Amino acid sequence: MTITWTRALARPRRALYISSPIGLGHAMRDAAIADELRKLRPDLEIDWLAQHPVTAVLEARGERIHPLSAELASESAHFAAEASGHDLNAFQAIRRMDEILVANFMVFHDAVEGGEYDLVIGDEAWDVDHYLHENPELKRTAFAWMTDFVGWLPMPDGGDREAFLTADYNAEMIEHVERFPRMRDRSIFVGNPDDIVPDDFGPGMPSIRDWTERHFAFSGYITGFDPAPLVERREELRRELGYQPDERVVIVTVGGSGVGESLLERVIAAYPEAARRVNGLRMIAVAGPRIDPASLGAPAGVEVRAFVPDLYRHLVACDLAVVQGGLTTTMELAAAGRPFLYFPLANHFEQRRHVRHRLERYGAGRFMEFDESLPDVIGAAIAEEIDRPGTGKPVESDGAARAAALIAELV
Repeated sequence: MTITWTRALARPRRALYISSPIGLGHAMRDAAIADELRKLRPDLEIDWLAQHPVTAVLEARGERIHPLSAELASESAHFAAEASGHDLNAFQAIRRMDEILVANFMVFHDAVEGGEYDLVIGDEAWDVDHYLHENPELKRTAFAWMTDFVGWLPMPDGGDREAFLTADYNAEMIEHVERFPRMRDRSIFVGNPDDIVPDDFGPGMPSIRDWTERHFAFSGYITGFDPAPLVERREELRRELGYQPDERVVIVTVGGSGVGESLLERVIAAYPEAARRVNGLRMIAVAGPRIDPASLGAPAGVEVRAFVPDLYRHLVACDLAVVQGGLTTTMELAAAGRPFLYFPLANHFEQRRHVRHRLERYGAGRFMEFDESLPDVIGAAIAEEIDRPGTGKPVESDGAARAAALIAELV
């Protein structure tokens, strides 16, 4: 007698994908991973538990948004409220969002309880990871955890108190992972070992790199698009986007979180000086979905646009970009081989330490301090950098496929 085992009623495999709402970069890379995952598991159905503005990107791609997404408390709005000018202490902002994280974990819990999921994928879903470790009995599915940085780091302005608190948070995370290793069925670092900062988690604690190499697999960086074909046809792309051969195009963008209005205003004010130095200068400022373009008061010669779909195409086509210090946009520019100026937010440990370390490894971009850069300084820097050739280290283009292969093993 031959017995053939089949999955119950041939039910398709199902995954719940949680994409971080802090900026739009996670949406791009997560959508790319989802595409690669479907190639490996064609019967996999993916629901997304996500917030605006991530949902705008996913809906435009025809992805299926879980209805409970509407119940999520806005993390992006919280970060915008925590910012002041070009300053955002990201660590302290996270410390002050416990109510949001608890509420959103309960929404996640309801989604999992109400659905027949085989897998949860969390791209920096801090609430899910933390509270599953705190309540291991609530785990119902395989869980793939992804992040592009490991380790909370103190900022100098925080003094001894912040140094103590970041070390304490790191110690709690290490204890969670090592006490309950079954909570994360796969941990994926979006990058390579050399991208990890050369710091310890705190006094008497392990090296961040050594610990991460023991507990994570590495996908390489994930751009969310393959830059090579666009770079090869860059002149044609410029024509498609309406850029003239004699124009020098500067793109100014600060991401989708709503933090960055001060930088947009400062760079727009730098346009007259930059235009004096660069013939044919055309500046396009992208306000994003959370900043009112009319509030920026742009002078003649500066175009202000709201949300721009497929912004990466403009980043490939531009002559120079001026950006904040977020990882996604800066690495898209690195992958495209474009020169750029970047202004990390004051007291933002990820942008100032983790992202800057990675960009320096790739030889990409010019770091600038917002408080030291009045409009004339920025105008001069634009003129100095606009013709700089992209000579940095190449960025890998197979990261999404590598991440998907690691995740596919779980379903």
